[in-house]
Amino acid sequence: MLSNKLKDYLVNEGLYDETDVDEYEKVIHDLGIQLDTAFADFNLHTNAVTFSGKKYDLYNICWFEINSFYSEQIENMHKALKLPFEYIPLDSFEGEGGFFYNRNTGEVAEIELGETLLDFLNGNLKPQWTDFNIFLEWYFDLS
Repeated sequence: MLSNKLKDYLVNEGLYDETDVDEYEKVIHDLGIQLDTAFADFNLHTNAVTFSGKKYDLYNICWFEINSFYSEQIENMHKALKLPFEYIPLDSFEGEGGFFYNRNTGEVAEIELGETLLDFLNGNLKPQWTDFNIFLEWYFDLS
């Protein structure tokens, strides 16, 4: 679940909504992510399509899966970047980089084209954030 600090921030910004949407829960389930995770809580209960923070605009994954070609984006990024299956994009990867969520561990990695990507693929670069709450607190500058 989201940390109190994050939830308070999202509520104060008018971005958090307790309403459950069955379609959104199905997206989280289909992605193989547990509903009791911070990632699920964020994507199930935020009411914006994208979020602005320190870098890149983050997706509301559920909205993008239902209303765009997010599944194809995952597949294309896995093929093009040779990313492991468990990593899914959190943004459009426009420009030179983006954030990726590990659906097995909850870690988040920032990956950029070039040496950073090679280091990541060779196991020399570990995800920079050990869980989604820590990542979001950094992203929204709440730390």
